[in-house]
Amino acid sequence: MRYMNPANNVRGIIIPVLALTGIGILMVYSSSVFISTEKFGSSFHYLWRHLFTVFIGLSAMVVLAKVDYHKLRFLVIPLMLLSVVMLVLVFVPGIGVSAGPHSEVRRWIRLWPSTFQPSEFVKITMVLFLADYISRNIHKMRDLRCGVVIPIAVMVVFQGIILLQPDFGAVMSIGIITMTLLFIGGIKWRFIMGIIILSLPVVYKLILSAPYRMKRIMAFLDPWQDAQGGGFQLVQSFLAFGRGGLTGVGIGHSKQKLFFLPEAHTDFIFSLIGEELGLIGVLAVISLFIWLFIRGFKTAMRTEDSFGYYLALGLTLMIVSQTLVNFSVATGLMPTKG
Repeated sequence: MRYMNPANNVRGIIIPVLALTGIGILMVYSSSVFISTEKFGSSFHYLWRHLFTVFIGLSAMVVLAKVDYHKLRFLVIPLMLLSVVMLVLVFVPGIGVSAGPHSEVRRWIRLWPSTFQPSEFVKITMVLFLADYISRNIHKMRDLRCGVVIPIAVMVVFQGIILLQPDFGAVMSIGIITMTLLFIGGIKWRFIMGIIILSLPVVYKLILSAPYRMKRIMAFLDPWQDAQGGGFQLVQSFLAFGRGGLTGVGIGHSKQKLFFLPEAHTDFIFSLIGEELGLIGVLAVISLFIWLFIRGFKTAMRTEDSFGYYLALGLTLMIVSQTLVNFSVATGLMPTKG
């Protein structure tokens, strides 16, 4: 593996990160101004929350950039235990936050002035665990016990707790990240196929066990058939992209965010980018993500050890998978998750 100039690597990653962060701040404010005013009497409520999380994220980035990543190996077990504790805390009254007053969905914990979703932290923990595990057992990954049983058991523990929240999307995301890293780590094809085949009945049962999931799949297949019901969100997303055209209607001039498109400031913010910034803005955002992905993969390929390789690759795959899912849901290429 070749050595990469640290200065070039930092510039190559920091530019798209800061650009996407800036666009994100702008679009969060633009998309949330009306719903924020309606719910909290201030157009800046969601913006302040977002700025708080941006500050935490950038601060963590600066601190971790100064840390030798090899030292992270010693944090694998503590972070796994912390992840389990945080996943359980979402069910504790006064600490966990539900999706609504009468909702059984509990995925967040309070982190004033914002909230924190432990399942997102679990994804990072899982990547760190797999990077450490695969690099330590690189010559045993074709063995059933070492290559499949142990890492899959860890994954299932996290997924089981997350399903109780419930968050089917996070479960699938963790599964994709885990299987991809294990495949790259060298486990046999027949093990991969066996895991997929055994998982299909479980996924099928999970879909049938929650009527809203089946409703979302039907809406995904033909949103226009129930445009005022199950397909409403996706139809409104299509209208946002259509209205934006090539150059967009301009920052702040979206009509879909006027309570037409649900979750416009979160799950469907990509649709608002399409409406306000148009196809040009959409392609610019996609290009920045592609830039970030390429730099992430190059970083992985040029690291000097296997732990760094799997860590960089895993984190890049995590961002890639989440980005693709978000873009696909907003454009109707995938059913909404949850």
